[in-house]
Order: sequence, then structure tokens, then C-alpha cells
Amino acid sequence: MPSPHSGYVTDTAPGRGALRAARSWLRSDAPSLSLNGPWRFRLSPTAYAAEDFAAEGFDDHGWDDIPVPSHWVLQGDGAYGRPIYTNVQFPFPIDPPHVPDENPTGDYRRHVEIPAAWTDAERILLRFDGVESLFRLWVNGEEIGGAGGSRLAHEFDVTSAVRPGDNVVAVRVHQWSAASYVEDQDQWWLPGIFRDVTLVARPAGGIEDVWLRTAFADGHGRVEPEITADPAAFPVTLRLPELGVEHVWATPADVSPLDLGAVEPWSAERPRLYDATVASAAESIALRIGFRTVEIRGDRFLVNGRRVVFHGMNRHETHPERGRVFDEEHAREDLARMKRFNVNAIRTSHYPPHPRLLDLADELGFWVVLECDLETHGFDHTGWTGNPSDDPAWREAYLDRIQRTVERDKNHPSVVMWSLGNEAGTGGNLAAMSAWVHARDTGRPVHYEGDHTGEYTDVYSRMYSSVLETEEIGTDGSRAPLMGCTPAQGARQRTRPFLLCEYAHAMGNGPGALDQYEALTHRFPRLHGGFVWEWRDHGIATTTPGGTPYFAYGGDFGEVVHDGNFVMDGMVLSDDVPTPSLYEFKAVVQPIRFAFDDNRDRDRGRDEGHDHGHDHVEITNLRHSADTSDLHFSWRVEHDGAPAASGHLEIPAIPAGGSARVALPPIPVSPDGETWLTLDATLAADTAWAGAGHVLATAQRDRSAPRPVPPVRPRTDWRPSDGTLALGIAEFTGGTLTRLAGRPVTGPRLELFRAPTDNDEGTSGEIEESDASVAGISNATLWRRHGLDRLTTRRVAVERTPDALRVLDKVSAAHSALSVTVESVWSLEDGELELRVETTPSAGWPTVWPRIGIRFDLPDDDAPVDGADWFGLGPLESYPDSMRAARTGRFSSPLRDLSVAYARPQETGHRSQLRRLTLTSAGSGILRVTALPDTRHRRPGFTLSRHTPQQITGAAHPHELPESSTTHLIIDAAQHGLGSRACGPDVWPEFALRPEARTIRLRVAAV
Repeated sequence: MPSPHSGYVTDTAPGRGALRAARSWLRSDAPSLSLNGPWRFRLSPTAYAAEDFAAEGFDDHGWDDIPVPSHWVLQGDGAYGRPIYTNVQFPFPIDPPHVPDENPTGDYRRHVEIPAAWTDAERILLRFDGVESLFRLWVNGEEIGGAGGSRLAHEFDVTSAVRPGDNVVAVRVHQWSAASYVEDQDQWWLPGIFRDVTLVARPAGGIEDVWLRTAFADGHGRVEPEITADPAAFPVTLRLPELGVEHVWATPADVSPLDLGAVEPWSAERPRLYDATVASAAESIALRIGFRTVEIRGDRFLVNGRRVVFHGMNRHETHPERGRVFDEEHAREDLARMKRFNVNAIRTSHYPPHPRLLDLADELGFWVVLECDLETHGFDHTGWTGNPSDDPAWREAYLDRIQRTVERDKNHPSVVMWSLGNEAGTGGNLAAMSAWVHARDTGRPVHYEGDHTGEYTDVYSRMYSSVLETEEIGTDGSRAPLMGCTPAQGARQRTRPFLLCEYAHAMGNGPGALDQYEALTHRFPRLHGGFVWEWRDHGIATTTPGGTPYFAYGGDFGEVVHDGNFVMDGMVLSDDVPTPSLYEFKAVVQPIRFAFDDNRDRDRGRDEGHDHGHDHVEITNLRHSADTSDLHFSWRVEHDGAPAASGHLEIPAIPAGGSARVALPPIPVSPDGETWLTLDATLAADTAWAGAGHVLATAQRDRSAPRPVPPVRPRTDWRPSDGTLALGIAEFTGGTLTRLAGRPVTGPRLELFRAPTDNDEGTSGEIEESDASVAGISNATLWRRHGLDRLTTRRVAVERTPDALRVLDKVSAAHSALSVTVESVWSLEDGELELRVETTPSAGWPTVWPRIGIRFDLPDDDAPVDGADWFGLGPLESYPDSMRAARTGRFSSPLRDLSVAYARPQETGHRSQLRRLTLTSAGSGILRVTALPDTRHRRPGFTLSRHTPQQITGAAHPHELPESSTTHLIIDAAQHGLGSRACGPDVWPEFALRPEARTIRLRVAAV
């Protein structure tokens, strides 16, 4: 085989030597040996190190030990290099198929003892399930072959090179190769042998491959078998014990479909699996099969005849310590977490996962779009010039990648669609991949988002299309243009099922508008949901030089080029903590919908303290195939957040897609507080992914009796004042608050700034829907340009009456003529201290504001503020376009848990629709704040933090936040929405905060 000097690393061929054709990943009773464990390892800075290391007698005592599987850049605390993160960029010159001479190359060696009994094997194979990016293999000094395709399985026939007893296996792995140009996925570059290595003894008369295609129709199952074996392996027996099947095929010609009679179907909701074995005299293979039929009828994507709506996640394989090394226990818990949050689908972005992951998906129940190991996104920088997708020199590599993808995982019922890859432009090689899949597997459609005009794929797919454009895609007869399509092409695409392979970019605090996208799937049957980008952050656990742990992102390892924290874009943080966005997702896509019916005379019953009429609720089962017999329905009533009554609802089993109208019990209504009715649908029994009582869906209804808001008492006897006075529990100096209830407090200070979220800093996405965006300029840039982060105050007037203080301020920024007038009135009302703040912007503000709020600073005293109790929305943070997970109630939290530790510090912790807030210290109340609604019945929200928005903005990582001796309370009249502009649409106009006059009205008391 040629040396690296002759261009091995730049060869576009997918493999060489004794590399065997792809086949299924099967559980066989044939003998095997795991080669996982410690290997000897040496790292060279280039690909041109001597190859004598592969010789049997080579002395590797001076080498290190490294675990296999692992990534060498995650071993040795930087001794073998560091990870590199890029999204679109290539971390080497764009010069396909060439890569730099500075090409880190890892040499691996280990001894393996082969049993004497293996001499009876017909062949001995060495299997690699994942090596990044190109590797070569020697056994006992004999070069066997090599392969590229990092996330693909490769088997080599090593029969001629091995012997009973001691054998030496040597592997050379190059970090960069021609394959790197087609593996530019948005993730860390992590070289090494990172999946299992296995030595397999193939018996004479064994079964080379099995494919049990299944179908389901009219309650009956069907198996269409494909057995790959020599004629000498026959007879071959199929056994399905639960179905009483034991069928023998005497010869290859006898292998034919079997109709099995009544079976239970497989679906993501009821993942019914049947144990099967396929056996010859020499080998038995165990499979778990599920009966289901995937088809497209018109513009509907159906499984077992019913439309599928994907409530999905894009899932990378990532772990903060192991990188892409698979850990089954962690993966199982990760998938169970998905199920608990109503995720029903996975897109394996952007490569096949470890094969055991799909076994778990079969077992727990997910619709899987299985994606090939392919992405060439970096060629976007060149206008797609040189893109391998349309270069015939790369055709063999493209076909090999899709073949290895399909063949490995073809037996999984969870896999309902094949995806050619991601963000690789378009071209003839992709069309050839699709043609091969269509010929090989007629039972699953083909997906690829980059085929915008639908030339070679079966579904219409887009990423980050706006709500308006998505609506136009779903609307019959719409003539609105579609991206990259002529009118005729657009009309054709509207005849196909549509899915969002990526939407709702979950980077940092966000995304917003999940509910808007979900609503479209109910209005337009052509729309089949989609996959959030993405499931989890990719942070790598590391420490500062001083030993402080944190999760690193792009640039933290000194990369020459990188894409920053764009790799931190998941609904789960790097340490497995679900973000508020995941709770929002769960609430938005919950499979049970409650619609309350108000046809009754409430007022008469309320006057008597009870609702004697009966409300009704319509309960709709939005599931694909499961009825509601596995659920328990309950109700509870709370008065101002305190439990008042509860009970169980008797609900008949509602079939999938069906509804039932159910009478609610009489509701006791509080005469002097708020009354809230909550309905829950919970699991009635334990499942593999959650225990009994787990809440699957919930809904609330406000049943409060109307109560007037105390009017503002007019005052006309204002007199000028120096502003130094006491008013109830408040003390002022020069019109500025200095103490409350004897403890130091300053404020209120107008706060228009928030620490920009990743979406606030984004410049991408559709802007035609928003009246707030400026193309190519982030909202955060505009906020800084207009000085919202550096406001200054000029006191205009201070006046008082015997029981009130009025302060008038003009707030603006340096080098700006724009301003906000702030009138603060403190008064004693019925013995209570009230604060009313009126904010009025000047004309001319050209963009949205992040917030309209007032800030109080509470320095640490003998009893520093360390927590909060509140009545309002909770328990987690909420924002105008991300409110579905929030419920009205009483909540309590320590200060540290009020904020989310996003990988890059940013706006966090806002709780909406506040009624009452008690600040606590060491478990005891200090101050109580009651929020009164404004004249339009809008309630403020609050944020409690140890850092100001300006301090948070200055930190790139949580550990960089400064030490603080002050707690900061911000009461917001309004907050700007979150949107998804880090990689998607901006905030919808309804939730965009335009500069406007607002009122905040509070009652403050000592506790």
C-alpha cells in the first residue's frame, strides 16, 4: 500500500485493502473478542512518521497508554493536542482533497490473544465502529487496509494475518484527510478510535447478514426476509416464539415473505418488539423486530396508516468528558429524559450514532430519521466551488457512506426515514445516493434538506423557515415563492409532506415561538412537525489554571479559527440539566389537549363562594396510536396558590385522534383572592422511562372572581423638596431611596438593558415578520449603539406632600439625544407604602428595547438576600414568547437557582406576571412586594440576581462573573421576546418590545 507521501490521506476512495462490504450490526453467538481497553499510543505532528511501528518486534515501551475507545485530544490534559470547534469553517485550508502536512497522527498498538479454537473459523474479521478521520490497519506486521468515514463501521478480513496465540494489531489514525472535507459537521473535531473495536470469528456455514423487513396492515404482520449466506449454511430457521413461528428455509431459493396473522404494531408510543432468531447449524442471530409500515400518501407521511407529527430533537453524540465515546447507561437516561419531555423523534445529526443507540430507540420508542455521515458546509465560504457533492471523483465515497449507513441499521423499526446528510449543497453524488437507497429499501423514504426543489428526495424539508413561510408551505393553493424554487417547483414541493429538519435554535436563553410552529401542524396536515436544534450543549469539561471547573466552547483551547459558543445550543446543558426551553417544549407539544368550556352563569355561584354550575372540558388525544388508558386525569383548585380542593376525573379511554367532553366538579371560588383550576394527565403506571405519576400534560384555568384594582389617589398639593425624608418604612436622601425597613436599599433605577441572549446577538434569520430587526445587525448591537447599557440620569424635580414623594428624572446615554422621562411617586396608601413609576420615552427611538424595568440594589447586610418566595408564574423563567410551561402558583427558590448557568452568561431568571414577592434571608422573609396590574391588566415580572445586566454581559463564562456583595432586584413592566435569531427568525412582532410608556405599581412592606 502506498505511503502517506504518495497521497494516502488525500485519496477520495472510501477504503482500501481487505475492507469488506457493509452489513448489519447483529447480535450473533459467533465467537468475538473486544479489543476495547488500553492500547499503546504515540502521537506524531505529521502524517509522515516511520511505519516501522507496525512490525511485530517494534519496541513500544517508551509509548504511553491510551484507552480505546477515546479521543486523544481529551486524554492527557492537553499532552496530545486540544479539541477544535468549528461550525461552518474548515480548520485547515480549503484545498480539496489536500490537507496540511501539519496533520496530527496517532499510532496505536496492542497485543491480542486469539484462542486456538478459532482455527476452525472460516474467516476472522476485525471491526472498527468509529475512527476519526482516516486509519490504516496492520496485523502482525502485514498491512491489511484502511478506511475513511469517521462515524461508519468498517470490517477487515484479517484471516491470512492472524494466528493462534499472541498477535499484534497496529493502527495509524490521521486527524485530517480527504474525508475531513465531507465531515464538516457542526461539532468538535475529535480524532482517535472513539468507538468499539472487535475481533470476530466467522464460522463456516454462518449467516453473513439478515434483514427482516416487516409490515403491518389491518392488524396483521408480515415479514419479508433477506438472508445473506452461502448455500451450505442452509437450512436456516426463523423463530418468533411469541407468535408461535418456527419456519425453516431449506435452501436460499425458499426464502420468501411470511404472513404472520395478528400482531401488535410498533410505534413510538407503543414500541412493541418481538424477539426473533435466525439460525443455521453454525450460528444463531438474535433480533428484536417491530411491525410497522411507513408510507407517503399524497402529502401525508404515515406509519401504520396514521399521520406522524415529529416532536423531535437533533441529537449529536456528545459528552463533556468522553466526547463522542458511547456510554450506554448515559445514553439510556438521555433518551428516557427525552421521553419525559414529550420528545417522540430523533434526527441523528449528522451521522449514524453508535449502533446500540438505535436498539434503545427501538425499545423506548422514537421515530428516527437516520442521517448519513456527510456534511460539506465549509464550501459555503467558496460559493460551493469545489464542493464534493457534484464532483465525480467523490462519487464512490458518497455511495459508500450511504451504503454503510443503511446496511448497518436496516433492521431497526424506529428508523422511518433515511437522510443523505446535511448542508452539503446539492449535486449528482447526492442524487446517486438517493437512487441507491430507493433501489435498496422501498419501505422508507429519503430525506435531504439541501434538495430544495425536490429533484431526488421524497419529503420537502427546510431548516429555520419562518412562521409565515411555514404557513405558506402548508396552505393549499398558495402561490407564495419557496426558497430556491420556480413556481412549478414550489407547487410540486407543496404536494409532499413537509418537515422542519431544524428549527427553534435552542442556543442560550430561548428559543421563542415554539407554540406558533406547533399550532401550524394542527392547522395544516401537510406539516409534520420538526426537530429542534439541538438536544444538548457540547461543552467540554475543563478547568482554569487556578483549578476552577467550567465547560469550554470554541476558542477556549486556543484554536486558530473557531465558532465560539455556537456549539452550546442545546435544550439540555452540558451537565445534563434541562433548560427552561425544554420544559417549554414539553408543554407546547404535550400529547393531551384540554379545551375549557365556559357555558354557564358564573357570577351567581361566585357570589355564594362556589361555582354551582358545571364547567366542561374537552380532552383531545393527540397521540399517533395510543389511547389514554395508560393515563390518570386529576384536578386541583388553588386559592392564591394555596391548595383548596382536588380530585380525580373519570375519563373513558380516548382513542388516538379522538376527543371526550367531560364535566368538571363544582369549583370553590375564593371571595378575596385568585382561584386557579389545574388539570393534569399523568402516567397511571411505571414505564421504562418514567414512574407512575409523571405529568405528561397539564392545563390551567383562571376561575377568579373579578376584583377591582385600587385607583391611584390624585394629589395636587405638591411642593418642592430636598428629597430627604422618611415615608413609612422608606428613607430617602435627595429623592433617592436609601433604606427600606431599616436595611440599605437603593433605587428605583431605570433599567432598559438586559445581558444579551445569544438570540439577541444573532444576525441571521428571516426579518420580514418583525418590525424590530435590521438585516445583518443584531438587536444587541443596536442596544449598545443607543447606549442602553450605559444610561445616565439627570434629576429634574423633587416634590413632596405630607404623605408622598415625587421624583422626576430624565434618563439618556452619552452622545444621544434620545431619552426617557421617569416619574417615581412614593406614597402611603391605607397604611401601606406604594411606589408608582411612569416611564415615557421620547420620540425617535428606532429599535426595540430589551426591557422596561426598575432596579433595586440590596447590599449585603447582616442578613443578605438569598432567596425568594412568590405568587405568579413559575417555577422556571418565562418570557413573552416562551410562556407555555409556566403556571400560576406559589413558588420558592434559593437565589442561586433563580438563574440558569448558560455556557455564556446572559439574560436569565425572569418570572412573569408577578402578584407577590417576598425576599428571604436564611429562610426568613425580609421584604414583601405586591405588584398591582396596570390599567390594561398587565402584570410585571421580576428578576433577582447577584449581578447586574452589565456585569453579566462582561463575562464569557459563568466562572468569570465577579464576586458580588449586592443582590439586584429588577421589576419589569415588560420584556422583549426571545426569538430564535442566533440561527433562525427574530422575535415575532406581538412579542417585540417597542419603546412605549409603561407603568409599574408596587406595594412594599416589611415582613
